[in-house]
Amino acid sequence: MHSYHLLPQEPGIYLFLDKEGNVLYVGKAKNLKKRVASYFTNSKNLLEKTRLLIASSFYIKTIVVESDIDALLLEINYIKKFTPKFNVKLIDGKAYPLIRITVSEEIPKVLIARQQNDKKSIYFGPYPSTKSLRLVLKLLRRIFPFISVDNHPKKTCLYYHLGLCPCLNAFSNPENKKEYRKNIKYIIEFLKGNRKKIVKELEKERSTLVRNERFEKAALIQKKLDAINYITAKSRNPFEYEENPNLVSDIRKKQLEDLKKILKEAKVSVENLRRIECYDISNIMGKQAVGSMVVFINGKKDSSQYRKFKIKTLPPTPNDFAMMEEVLRRRLKHKEWTYPDLIIVDGGKGQVSSALKVLTMEQWNNGTMRIPVIGLAKREEIIITSDFKEIRLPRNFPALFLIQNLRDEAHRFAITYHRRLRSKNFMP
Repeated sequence: MHSYHLLPQEPGIYLFLDKEGNVLYVGKAKNLKKRVASYFTNSKNLLEKTRLLIASSFYIKTIVVESDIDALLLEINYIKKFTPKFNVKLIDGKAYPLIRITVSEEIPKVLIARQQNDKKSIYFGPYPSTKSLRLVLKLLRRIFPFISVDNHPKKTCLYYHLGLCPCLNAFSNPENKKEYRKNIKYIIEFLKGNRKKIVKELEKERSTLVRNERFEKAALIQKKLDAINYITAKSRNPFEYEENPNLVSDIRKKQLEDLKKILKEAKVSVENLRRIECYDISNIMGKQAVGSMVVFINGKKDSSQYRKFKIKTLPPTPNDFAMMEEVLRRRLKHKEWTYPDLIIVDGGKGQVSSALKVLTMEQWNNGTMRIPVIGLAKREEIIITSDFKEIRLPRNFPALFLIQNLRDEAHRFAITYHRRLRSKNFMP
């Protein structure tokens, strides 16, 4: 009845259903297989309510999503849609928490509520738990600071100093109030699932500021855009997953097909894109220098094959090109690792040259084995081919999303390792 062995190890939601197909419970998970398996492998430790759920359910349905926050928002959407009896109330009998935004006030607040008892406010939720709700607000607050208490004292608070709260004394002029209300508008759009609309408006605002040579403010807008891209990880409106439960696999297939097509049009020899490896370097002026290798199989990240490299053969001076050479040279010596169908390096022509130099020295590109190399220049998001052609893709192009995802994952993995080395170095 309950077979969890073939479930994907990806973020998503899972639904317990009875024999008639009624939804009994909706949950979310970072790893669907691991989460669902926990209901059966640790059955002795389950609460009575959960045991009753298992006994009442007949089969389990899962929907894979692109990010953790997508899983959270889709879970909320399904709970509201189906009102499953095992989701309706919390154990303590209280109603699920909500996000309340006091939009009718001159200075709106973003609050946590239990009841929708103010017709002048906008509510979002219910959320599965206060912890889930606070996670959403924590992510949003880093991008769009807001006031989170109903009666804020007329002085700056701790959150103000952390850049998370524009306290009342910051609203000394109409322009500040206008900026704050704009933040509130973006929060509302985000919670509605309209993140693409937010990005479009912020990009338009940034371009206007650059034209007017207001570069500092444009840089702040860019930070918001970067943060949105990071926390949403190309996230989508929950309704897209409802309409197509296979959305993620369809997206990956489309991304790979588009990438193969544009590379072939640029005369880059690719026969298959089953395994793609992406590399990045992280250091501060050459110190605690590290390299990362991330692996995507059929468009899906496979963290079990990620590798990190501590730079060993170079002096502690800035030289990203030589560091990239060292990392690739050490990687290619591991003949027990499956060879990639494509190598992507984080950077432009210099990084691509470094990769080609290593491949030529190792005679990979002179024999039967030929590994194509491309780079992704950070600021312009331009693809650099091995013969240094530049490919500019529209920002909404599926292939660009795939390459950006690889690059961002390589950067995250490299900088995490770099920070770990730095913290060890500073320990007494």
